[in-house]
Amino acid sequence: MGVVGAGRVGPALAASLRLAGHRPVAVSGVSDTSRRRAEAMLPDVPLVPPAEVLQRADLVLLTVPDDALPGLVTGLAETGAVRPGQLLVHTSGRYGAKVLDPALRAGALPLALHPAMTFTGTPVDVQRLAGCSFGVTAPEELRMAAQALVIEMGGEPEWISEENRPLYHAALALGANHLVTLVSQSMELLRTAGVEAPDRMLGPLLGAALDNALRSGDAALTGPVARGDAGTVAAHVTELRRHAPQAVDGYLAMARATADRALAHGLLKPELAEDLLGVLANRPGEANGTDGTEGTEGPEGNAR
Repeated sequence: MGVVGAGRVGPALAASLRLAGHRPVAVSGVSDTSRRRAEAMLPDVPLVPPAEVLQRADLVLLTVPDDALPGLVTGLAETGAVRPGQLLVHTSGRYGAKVLDPALRAGALPLALHPAMTFTGTPVDVQRLAGCSFGVTAPEELRMAAQALVIEMGGEPEWISEENRPLYHAALALGANHLVTLVSQSMELLRTAGVEAPDRMLGPLLGAALDNALRSGDAALTGPVARGDAGTVAAHVTELRRHAPQAVDGYLAMARATADRALAHGLLKPELAEDLLGVLANRPGEANGTDGTEGTEGPEGNAR
């Protein structure tokens, strides 16, 4: 087994496969951080150029950024680094197996195995692979090989068609990547509001919200948007414009999406939606009221 690209993903997958009995023989990394990571997670494995990784290994993990993958595959194939019968596995969520076509024409066996997991670049990643879903795309004759590799890493294969890979990846990015941004913004705002331990405050709340959403979908929607509390939402927008103007557009976009879903599922009453959608129309002079004063709220507007 060899690894081309010692970012956060490659060393973790290689370490996991080593536990399953595979023998890592070579790894490549460009930056000093990548090299240190490879040395820490794959000790005693030689650091060599990408072409030499392919010379030494029967199974090669291509764990480079999405935009670098097509050029890497083409270059390796054109320089004769790819050997017939060699298993080439990339971990890009965006691409299926077709991005490996240049290597396929050189006789390699192409697999796309994308772990649906966020990585830290530390040994904890190996533990997180247990039960992790992998988005798998492979030729029919290689499905058993793909499934075996995923299971050896402790994961669960989920078959994704070639044409659905970009949509699959967009769905994961929408949920996971944007979640980090939302949580970070929320913690910054809580600190501004005087909360000393925003992580401790948010942990139980966000854990419960995630669990409810996974169990119940849109039925788990709650908060002022789903209730149609236009006054509360207007107050939110006012405070965000004052303290965190960079967060306003994101708040409004997510609130509009939430309102649409709440309306579609009967959670937001139509008679309350008009005022709410007016607030969410992103007209700065009307965020509070038509005269710029704060909108009227019910006695429990800020407590729920």
